[in-house]
Amino acid sequence: MKKYTLVGVGLLVLPFLANAQGTVGGLLTLVGTILTSLVPIAIGLAVVLFLFGVVKYVAAGDDEGGRADARQLMIWGIVALFVMVSVWGLVELLGTTVGVTPGGTGTVPTLPPVP
Repeated sequence: MKKYTLVGVGLLVLPFLANAQGTVGGLLTLVGTILTSLVPIAIGLAVVLFLFGVVKYVAAGDDEGGRADARQLMIWGIVALFVMVSVWGLVELLGTTVGVTPGGTGTVPTLPPVP
């Protein structure tokens, strides 16, 4: 079984080895692109979780246990939304304070010449 696992992992890694001449900047750009596309998906999942909790709450009717479970789903959906949007805002605030803009190029400070 180990042999087949190693072969499978090797086949999955092979395309990355073929593209090994890429730069670190290219890898960072790829990671940034992936993370940028995952943020809206995560926020959407939190909204769906909240709305699912609302539907379960309405559908529970007089069942206290069902309403309590639905209430927990709604609370966790709101907490997830709050945390994601807060972190997003803090990163934006930090970037604005430091002077870093998304997609911009930064300037690297240099040392003054020695007289």
